[in-house]
Amino acid sequence: MKKNAKNTKSIKKAVAENKKPLIIAGIGVGVAAVAVGLGKAFASMKKSAKAQHEVDKANLEAAKAEAKASFEEAKAIGSPAKRKAEMQAKRDEMIASAKERKAAAEARIESIEK
Repeated sequence: MKKNAKNTKSIKKAVAENKKPLIIAGIGVGVAAVAVGLGKAFASMKKSAKAQHEVDKANLEAAKAEAKASFEEAKAIGSPAKRKAEMQAKRDEMIASAKERKAAAEARIESIEK
């Protein structure tokens, strides 16, 4: 930091004294500083891009695995008719359970009303 501050003072002094070679040297220092800054920025962007690539790659692998798992589950169930029958059996169980809960609730209401 001190070197840049010193160069800045030299540039200002050269401008005041109208010394062109120092001004050009000062511009060169400024350009070099910008180049270093851009180099750091591009290096940072490169690291960020690599990290994002890893994230994207992991997400793609997860999506592939999920799709394969869904396919294997569907294959294990078998035909659509078999799957439909299994789903209907689950719904029938849920309906029976709901009817039992309703009957129990109605019995509680009747016992309160008496």
